[in-house]
Amino acid sequence: MMMEASFDTEESFDDPSCLAPQPPGSVSPAKRQIKEVKETKTTINCVTFPLPGEGPEQQLLKPNEWSYCDYFWTDKKDPQGTTSLPGFEVLLQKQLKGKQMQKEMAEFIHERIKIEEEYAKNLSKLSLSPLAAQEEGTLGEAWTQLKKSLHDEAEVHLKFSNKLHSEVEKPLLTFRGDNFKKDLKKYDHHIADLRKQLASRYASVEKARKALADRQKDLEVKTQQLEIKLSNKTEEDIKKARRKSTQAGDDLMRCVDLYNQTQSKWFEEMVTTSMELEKLEVERIEWIQQHLRQYTTLRHETDMFNQSTVEPVDQLLQNVDPAKDRELWVKENKTGEVRPVDMDI
Repeated sequence: MMMEASFDTEESFDDPSCLAPQPPGSVSPAKRQIKEVKETKTTINCVTFPLPGEGPEQQLLKPNEWSYCDYFWTDKKDPQGTTSLPGFEVLLQKQLKGKQMQKEMAEFIHERIKIEEEYAKNLSKLSLSPLAAQEEGTLGEAWTQLKKSLHDEAEVHLKFSNKLHSEVEKPLLTFRGDNFKKDLKKYDHHIADLRKQLASRYASVEKARKALADRQKDLEVKTQQLEIKLSNKTEEDIKKARRKSTQAGDDLMRCVDLYNQTQSKWFEEMVTTSMELEKLEVERIEWIQQHLRQYTTLRHETDMFNQSTVEPVDQLLQNVDPAKDRELWVKENKTGEVRPVDMDI
C-alpha cells in the first residue's frame, strides 16, 4: 500500500509516542497495537489499484464506447497462470493478428483469381471446339452463337480476375507494409520502458519504507532504554536517531512522489497509445470492408456481363423454327421438283 507521510520534528519530547514520525491518520505505537490503518489500495506487478469498494467509483474515460483505453489496465495471466501478459501486449497482439488476417484474405482472393483465370482459359478453349459445327439453319446459327458466347464469357471472367488483382488483392497486400510492425515495436518498447521505470520506482519505495520502519524501531528502542535507565544513551543520541527517522520519512515521501509521477506518465501514455491502436483497428476493418464490397460489386458485374453474353443465344433460340430450317435445307439441297407418275400400259 502506498501512503503519503508527513513528519513533524517539533513535537514534545516528553511524549515517547511523539519521538517517532507518524503518517497522517496513524496512531501512537501503543494504540497501533489495537487498531491498524485500513488498507484502501493494493499494488499488483508494481501498478497501484484501489481495493474494491474503497474510494469513489472510477468513471470510464470513454463511456458507452468499449474503448481500449478503459479495459486493459491489469495484466492477463497465461493459461497456466505462470506468467503475466501486460494489457497493452494484448492490444498489440490484436494488431498483429489483424495484419495476419489481412494477409490470409489476400491469399484467399489470389486463389479465387487463379480459379477465374483457369475457368476463362477452359471456356475460351471450349469455344473453339469443332463439335456440331456442321449444324445448319437457324439452329446452326444459335449453336454457333452459343459457342461464341463461351469466348465472350471467358473474356468477362478474365476481366473479373484482373480487377480482383488490382482492386482487391493488391490493396489487401499493400495496406500497412513492413513498417507497420516496426511502428508497433516502437509502441511496445515505449510502454515497456515506462513499466520498467515504474517497477524501479516501486522498488525504491519499498526500500525506503523498510528503511523508515528500521529507523522508527531503532528510535523506539533507544527511547525505551533511556526511560527505564537500561542504557547510558543521552538525549543527543535520541535526537540523532530522531533526525535519521525524519530523514527516512522524507526519503519515503520523495520515492512515493517519484513513483506516482512515473505511474501518471505511464497512465497518460497508455491512454494515448491504446486509443491510437483503436484508431488503427478501425481503419483496418473499414479498409477491408471497402475492398470486400468491391469484390461483391465486381462479382455482380460479372454476372450481368455473363447474362449479356447469353442474351443473344436466348434470342436466337427463340427464333429457331423447324419449318424454316426445313425450307432452307430443301432449297439448298433439292434435286428436282418433278414428281414421278404412274407408267401407262
